[in-house]
Amino acid sequence: DPSLIIPTENIGVKDSLSYEEIPIQILDRQVRKLRTKEVASVKVLWRNQFVEEATWEAEEDMKKRYPHLFESGENADQGTNLLLSII
Repeated sequence: DPSLIIPTENIGVKDSLSYEEIPIQILDRQVRKLRTKEVASVKVLWRNQFVEEATWEAEEDMKKRYPHLFESGENADQGTNLLLSII
């Protein structure tokens, strides 16, 4: 099906045939309560994926790797707009 073919130039495939996924936006947040602790997760929208393909990731890990996604106010909006313009 030709509609499923994605040009590699748009994705940024490296010579090693790998590419880095870039998170665009945090869509949702949830906290799961276990017996002895609570685990916070965030639903992440990744570049080159549809909303239906968003994944749940550990909030702590995402904050360490991508702190700009958690900034509040005008700076966060500018960062999101910048990432969207790259796509």
